[in-house]
Amino acid sequence: MRVLDLTRVRSGPTCVRQLADWGADVIKIETPVDAAQLGGPRSGPDFQNLHRNKRSLTLNLKSPAGKAAFRRLTDTADVVVENFRPNVKKRLGIDYDTLAVTNPGLVYASISGFGQDGPYAERPGFDQIAQGMGGLMSITGKPGEGPMRVGIPIADLSAGLLAAQGILLALLERAVSGQGQWVQTSLLQAQVFMLDFQGARYLVDNDVPKQAGNNHPTSIPTGVFRTGDGHMNLAVAGEDIWKRFARALGRENWTTDERFETAPARSENRDALGAEIETITQSKSTAEWIEIMNAAGVPAGEINDIGQVFRDPQVRHLGLAQPVTSHERGNTHLIGQPIIMSRTPSRIVAPPPTAGQHSNEILAELGYTKDDIRDMKRDGAI
Repeated sequence: MRVLDLTRVRSGPTCVRQLADWGADVIKIETPVDAAQLGGPRSGPDFQNLHRNKRSLTLNLKSPAGKAAFRRLTDTADVVVENFRPNVKKRLGIDYDTLAVTNPGLVYASISGFGQDGPYAERPGFDQIAQGMGGLMSITGKPGEGPMRVGIPIADLSAGLLAAQGILLALLERAVSGQGQWVQTSLLQAQVFMLDFQGARYLVDNDVPKQAGNNHPTSIPTGVFRTGDGHMNLAVAGEDIWKRFARALGRENWTTDERFETAPARSENRDALGAEIETITQSKSTAEWIEIMNAAGVPAGEINDIGQVFRDPQVRHLGLAQPVTSHERGNTHLIGQPIIMSRTPSRIVAPPPTAGQHSNEILAELGYTKDDIRDMKRDGAI
């Protein structure tokens, strides 16, 4: 599969990475003047993690020769991915309808802030804006402390992953019909979709969820609890686990206490229950409680910082940190894919390319001669 990557910053590169890591021939189209700074410096950890396993071709899409080269390249492509504002691709003449005339099998994926049309279509879209408009910040954080963003760019990341899924679905459909199609998603769509059960609470029951801090909004007691040397997470969901949990704490009487006997009662009395739990959990260390809870069949876990995450024996066993030799950084590690496949595993086979590293190679594949390429460089087309 040949994939042309016109994306910048995060949502689009996240999408393309899902294809590059399984061996797609991804060609990153860049301007002749390196514009990587928009997504952070090329040598920075963010750029390094997003743009591995690609080749780089510099093209000036505003020049006739650059646009002609791009059109020739798209006729060889299976997929184009872009995250321009909706009007930009039409202005450049590289929109789906234009490219599909000569390549009807092309799958063209667009990621935007708010959608390709509609009242907000031309607004600039960034992750935090989508988190706020998509409702996530209204349910994140502690009650009474105001809206709170989550600690990762969840709208960007989920939009990129959903776009990749859409591309794969379109490629599967193309195998039947022989036709490509235009795949669209946006940060706002992805963020609203990711509300999941919280959104369903409103749509089905007209219940507007509120902030609940570290507590689960409906399943009590699920949240963060103090221990003798820090904190731990507990997830006590369902009656069977509730009974096992009470037994593990030596408080089987809680299962018949009218304040805690049922899930609605535990929800109504969550603060009282949390206080009673912590009078007990502070008597032992986090490690001791996790061992006790796991033995009892109660989900419990450490609350790690990022360094502890990558030192964790299970994370190491799963191979989530992959070695790579970067042009800018030398020997380092990047975050690998979280999908294990028995025959076709993902691999990081190449670091992010330098800008235009493969321009001569790719243009030669399209039939350009050395003289043609020299002229294009002279004229600023590449």
